[in-house]
Amino acid sequence: MSKELTRHEIREKALQALFPLDFNADLSKQDAIYNAIELDHQDLLNDEEDAFVPTYLDLLVEGVVAKQAEIDGIIAKHLKAKWTVSRIAKMDLIILRIAIFEILYVEDVPATVALNEALELAKTFSDDQSRKFVNGVLSNVIKDQ
Repeated sequence: MSKELTRHEIREKALQALFPLDFNADLSKQDAIYNAIELDHQDLLNDEEDAFVPTYLDLLVEGVVAKQAEIDGIIAKHLKAKWTVSRIAKMDLIILRIAIFEILYVEDVPATVALNEALELAKTFSDDQSRKFVNGVLSNVIKDQ
């Protein structure tokens, strides 16, 4: 059994780990990652319930958590008047955080790839309005780079 996840699958796992972390201050990063892996990749867990955690998954979750305030500031800068970060749907906010982290801090991921992956996540985990919103914010972030 191969323990290789695609980068797209890893981004999905990062989203599934970051979502509960945003609500539960007592949840550890490691537990959030394990719970995300457990959702549909039980095969990555061994008998002791230890999970094989892909390096890129750990990088995304750790990076987004560590840079959250900075990333949220970038998001706020690209919102329309009278909009705030707290008004954004949590799922969309986490998708934006992952994409902006990749755009700013992951050298081997082109900005267009981060944008397209964010749109795919929005298509899977949100709705069409969210996808348009994510596209607008990220397009403006990329223009400012």
